[in-house]
Amino acid sequence: MSNVVIEVKDLVKYFPIKGGIFQKTIANVKAVDGVSFHMNKGETFGLVGESGCGKTTVGRCVLRLVEPTKGKIIFKGTDITNMKDKELRRLRPKMQIIFQDPYSSLNPRLTIKDIIGEAMVYHGIVSSRDATKRVKELLQLVGLSEEHINRYPHEFSGGQRQRICIARALSTEPDLIVCDEAVSALDVSIQSQILKLLEELQQRLGVTYLFISHALNVVKYISHRIGVMYLGKIVEIAQSEELYLNPLHPYTKALISAVPVPNPKLRRQKIILVGDVPSPINPPQGCRFVTRCPYSMKICGEIEPQLREVGTEHWVACHLYLNQ
Repeated sequence: MSNVVIEVKDLVKYFPIKGGIFQKTIANVKAVDGVSFHMNKGETFGLVGESGCGKTTVGRCVLRLVEPTKGKIIFKGTDITNMKDKELRRLRPKMQIIFQDPYSSLNPRLTIKDIIGEAMVYHGIVSSRDATKRVKELLQLVGLSEEHINRYPHEFSGGQRQRICIARALSTEPDLIVCDEAVSALDVSIQSQILKLLEELQQRLGVTYLFISHALNVVKYISHRIGVMYLGKIVEIAQSEELYLNPLHPYTKALISAVPVPNPKLRRQKIILVGDVPSPINPPQGCRFVTRCPYSMKICGEIEPQLREVGTEHWVACHLYLNQ
């Protein structure tokens, strides 16, 4: 397990709903409800699912930007779940995030030099005297010119801003970067450039990515392994190619059937799911997918299926396979 950068065990995050005169907790939004996975050094682990399934909350809990309700987060062998702020501050440089909207995540009042260099100086990675040189190196690393160093965020295009965000994330020499919908706000042509840049940086620096997205074709391109989330649960984990060639969970099959095929001569049979996603406040008993699953059985509404390895590094939580 020495190659494991991050390990998540039975992660739970509930958001309380307050009500009444005394603002007591009357219910909980079960955003993440028992998620487990691990990521190896230099690996990209993709996390996919519909909006509201809890994937962003998982990413923020991993970084302790949001406090988990239960479970364990182990970073490079150290349990950081209940780590105090002072201890956690020493680990912060090694865990970074790239947000979805590059413009709103950059301070419009700061120059690019200050945006990228601030964290390096604060954490003592470089001195304030050497910060300018290092910022110029990082700008070149992400495909920008050192002449951009004294400009402000509004002077850049969306793709350039996301490159600045990547440079800022890399400035503290992290082992883990959470990419939270990092390309979804960009044009398709720019998306491919940013994805290629992330790949090149990973090969060069050995950084690990948790890549969160709802776009399955994007996740397939960049990820080594993929976890599929539905209503706060991971329902399937597999190698990228294996998941697309041999999806097992009915929800995964439906997601993949919706991905456009680039060859107009080939047609993929689409699986249309009926009904809406249940409320995370009161999810179904048993399997979370039971209300929309075309293969649901009696046991699905009574007993929750657990993730089980049904093939080489292929895990699924579905009663169709658990009884085999």
